[in-house]
Amino acid sequence: MDQDRARELLQRERTRIERGLKEARHQPDEGEEADEFDPGNTASDLYQDELDEGRRDDLRRQLEAVARAEARLAAGTYGLSVESGEPIPDDRLEAFPTAELTTEEERRRRGGG
Repeated sequence: MDQDRARELLQRERTRIERGLKEARHQPDEGEEADEFDPGNTASDLYQDELDEGRRDDLRRQLEAVARAEARLAAGTYGLSVESGEPIPDDRLEAFPTAELTTEEERRRRGGG
């Protein structure tokens, strides 16, 4: 894959993830009077806070994957499997710019054969 295209894809991923991190904060609905002592509100807020924290954790992992991909790009190994060194097809990188493995390697790692 062309380095400029790879850089563009990774920057787009980074922007998407960073935007998601900013948005993944639970905030009470505006204009809605919430009774902080109502167990229903407390449970709902706790659930939402935990859901948001899980989303932030996932986004942080994705951001780490972008950083690893950017490091591979700088090292000249972007687009090569970190496991085998085999080329990762461009169409996979277009769909999943942070891919570290070929589709077959990913399938094997997940136990799919």
